[in-house]
Amino acid sequence: MPPPADIVKVAIEWPGANAQLIEMDQKRPLSSIIREVCDGWSLSGSEQFALRYADGPQLYITEQSRGEIKNGTILRLAISPARAARQLLERIQSHGIDARLEALKELAKLSADPTFATEFINMEGIGTLARLVESGTHFGEMLAFTLTAFLELMDHGIVSWDLISLSFIKQIAGYVNQPMVDVSILQRSLAILESMVLNSHSLYHRVAQEITVGQLIGHLSNQEIQTYAIALINALFLKAPEDRRQEMASTLAQKHLRSIILNHVIRGNRPIKAEMAHQLYVLQVLTFNLLEERMMTKMDPNDQAQRDIIFELRRIAFDGENDPTGTEKRKAMYTKDYKMLGFTNHVNPAMDFTQTPPGMLALDNMLYLAKVHQDTYIRIVLENSSREDKHECPFGRCAIELTRMLCEILQVGELPNEGCNDYHPMFFTHDRAWEEFFCVCIQLLNKTWKEMRATAEDFNKVMQVVREQITRALAMKPSSLDQLKNKLRGLNYSEILRLRQSERMSQDDFQSPPIIELRERIQPEILELIKQQRLNRLCEGSCFRKLGNRRRQEKFWFCRLSLNHKVLHYGDLDESPQGEVPFELLSDKIPVSDIKSVVTGKDCPHMKEKSALKQNKEVLELAFSVLYDPDETLNFVAPNKYEYCIWTDGLCALLGREMGSDLTRSDLDTLISMEMKLRLLDLENITIPEAPPPVPKEPSSYNFTYNYS
Repeated sequence: MPPPADIVKVAIEWPGANAQLIEMDQKRPLSSIIREVCDGWSLSGSEQFALRYADGPQLYITEQSRGEIKNGTILRLAISPARAARQLLERIQSHGIDARLEALKELAKLSADPTFATEFINMEGIGTLARLVESGTHFGEMLAFTLTAFLELMDHGIVSWDLISLSFIKQIAGYVNQPMVDVSILQRSLAILESMVLNSHSLYHRVAQEITVGQLIGHLSNQEIQTYAIALINALFLKAPEDRRQEMASTLAQKHLRSIILNHVIRGNRPIKAEMAHQLYVLQVLTFNLLEERMMTKMDPNDQAQRDIIFELRRIAFDGENDPTGTEKRKAMYTKDYKMLGFTNHVNPAMDFTQTPPGMLALDNMLYLAKVHQDTYIRIVLENSSREDKHECPFGRCAIELTRMLCEILQVGELPNEGCNDYHPMFFTHDRAWEEFFCVCIQLLNKTWKEMRATAEDFNKVMQVVREQITRALAMKPSSLDQLKNKLRGLNYSEILRLRQSERMSQDDFQSPPIIELRERIQPEILELIKQQRLNRLCEGSCFRKLGNRRRQEKFWFCRLSLNHKVLHYGDLDESPQGEVPFELLSDKIPVSDIKSVVTGKDCPHMKEKSALKQNKEVLELAFSVLYDPDETLNFVAPNKYEYCIWTDGLCALLGREMGSDLTRSDLDTLISMEMKLRLLDLENITIPEAPPPVPKEPSSYNFTYNYS
């Protein structure tokens, strides 16, 4: 007979004594269990003791967290959080340097525990640490452990960052500004300043007064602190008022931030880790977001300065050198010229720029092309304006729609997504990367237009093809604009048609009755293969990144399915693994029989808890949770769509429920098509026996919806 669900068998250790093997009744108060354990070792004052995990982070066990204890867990009897906090506080304030160092070292470790952190903070422990930093008497290891403990305690969100004093900020900023500071101290100082900026509007202004961009850029040559420095630059950039962002961007350009990142980070001798990739992505997004103001600014048809830009576009294309006499003679021909330039409104082309987006940003792009790449601009305009076969490509209309498209593709004006690492190295290779990107794409559009022999009626079709060309090329991550041009040359209209046809063949197949019937016959067989593949991948396991970590130090956890498909093993890791993680290193586990259901997206508990800024579309699309008895959850955010499909589909198969057909459509169609091609070689001679009637399926409670793109 199986043991009751509320009974958990554990081992409890105490230094210098034999471990106690007990059956912990989860219905009994924790204090009663601790008293019984203390009696077993003849320890008095059980209220001064608590239970902690013996392995991993060694967190304290509370009434709220005790439900996570599993059979076979090793626990340790330890002094209570309140007692530990009091003792450490006394030792930190002692006069012995060695005793103080050991106390700070232990505090840095215990501060990650929320239960201990609450007790220590309630004893004014953060104020004590702040005063130690402000005194300026701590150096080396002692200071590093002090800053680590301070950051860990503040990271719990128990107290507000607004309570930090100006003298503390000055002291931390001083460590960043000093030329020779220990790397560990510098890392923690940068992380503390970043948290201040992100968590407090008032502290942003104080930090901005103490730290200059030039000082932060100077740290980018040190590979140990590059990520921390860029993270602080991003935080200052993100929280800066609107009127300060353009000024800050100009300062960053003057300090050659882009070229320093390109040479010391992107082209450095170290592989770019996930956190650095995320910070580069954030910097890329924030830089492009500077275009939002122009993108949302309508042109004023009565503003002469703005109208002069359109006159300049006409002059460069048709007049060559500015000749006042010639200009007067051509005024009557302006309408014709604007039509040749491809504007929709020939009489007053300023009206073409009144829609936002792209607003004035489109005109800025056109002027950049005309002035910086004048030969290309004139060639495109004159090449199309001289055609009389209705196949001319309207430059003005194309430039406006292309600008709008590029803003959508690069998500101009949207906040960075937490956990996203989608940066493009080529945007760090040029000071005017946006404008140069536009120039490459407008030439692509003109070329594609000619390849499609398009007319005005085909405008939207051409733009769809161009969007596909650009997105496919960006997905290849070209390292420079020249590489982008090479990728786009390989993605001409003929290649796009071939790719579409190939994908259509693998997804839609022929719709003739024999093929449809054959597909229905072989689909269960293929689907079973996919299920087995998913389960095999779950047995190999995957690494997941912990989100919500403001400190720039990587935290990971790993999860894998046992070979007999009966237990999910998981546990924390110090760094991302290079291969398979052995079961012995994964301290926690969940019996598959305890799993009640799986939820995805906004239904996940960890998504409901996130703020509006974090709860972005990409993270939602990668989130899923395992709900298991009694009322516990294991929360995931997959690193990419592929891993999301593997795990959600695999869990479906594991629970004996139907896999989401939309989610596996790509795999399923590919395999079915391969099988069908073999069987259809002699299609005329195939006789398909009548299929047996379908077996009724039991209703399933597993009802989350997939949307696989």
